[in-house]
Amino acid sequence: MVDDAIKRTFTHDMVLLQSLGMRPVIVHGGGPEVSRAMKAMGQEPHFVEGLRVTTDESLRITEMVLSGTINKEIVAEIIGHGGRGVGLSGKDGPTIHARKMSHVTGIDLGHVGEIQSVDPTLINLMLDNGFLPVISPIGIGPSGQTFNINADTAASRIAAALNAEKIIFMTDVQGILDDGKLISTLTTANAKKLIDTGVIAGGMLPKVEAMLFCLGNGVTSAHIIGGNEHHAVISELFTDKGTGTIIIP
Repeated sequence: MVDDAIKRTFTHDMVLLQSLGMRPVIVHGGGPEVSRAMKAMGQEPHFVEGLRVTTDESLRITEMVLSGTINKEIVAEIIGHGGRGVGLSGKDGPTIHARKMSHVTGIDLGHVGEIQSVDPTLINLMLDNGFLPVISPIGIGPSGQTFNINADTAASRIAAALNAEKIIFMTDVQGILDDGKLISTLTTANAKKLIDTGVIAGGMLPKVEAMLFCLGNGVTSAHIIGGNEHHAVISELFTDKGTGTIIIP
């Protein structure tokens, strides 16, 4: 999504899918953009095992970038293609109910949240009225606290709450690789074995864990594809082989 040309073809394809009777929902992150904004404001991003430590000040920047800049850029692209994009935060509704995350090391991650539940009512209302929801991964606590949520986790919980047919993760690699070779299809059992043997590790691990959550909670198939190619989602959905990795129950 940092490539404007890719962003344009992606949003065009989402509008196309909706015109064909599908009900796409976009859940986005924006870690690199948040880090750039923090540095521009004199703050240094800090991570613990891939989780951004979110202070009071960095939370304001995170919400501004995710729910403001990035979310509205995607919505504007959708509208530019003739769609009816609408930007939501997980706080709206509220949709994403969260609580403060407790890290196993005891490190205080600040305003990083873990999802307690997802209420899909507002998303379904948008879909039923022909809108294309674009959701930023910001949650809300029981007393109105704001929480920064991992985007992969947010997407998986939203997909399960919507009883989605498919979830597609877009990333900067082609899919799940073993010795540099793409694995086109995996079962959940085989995916768990690859996690245990360390083939699936690093930044791929939370995405695959999110995919497995979906498959265990009613989603029929989970895909991970390289988002660097034009029309990657269309190719994944409408070609026999697809472009990335699909995990099935």
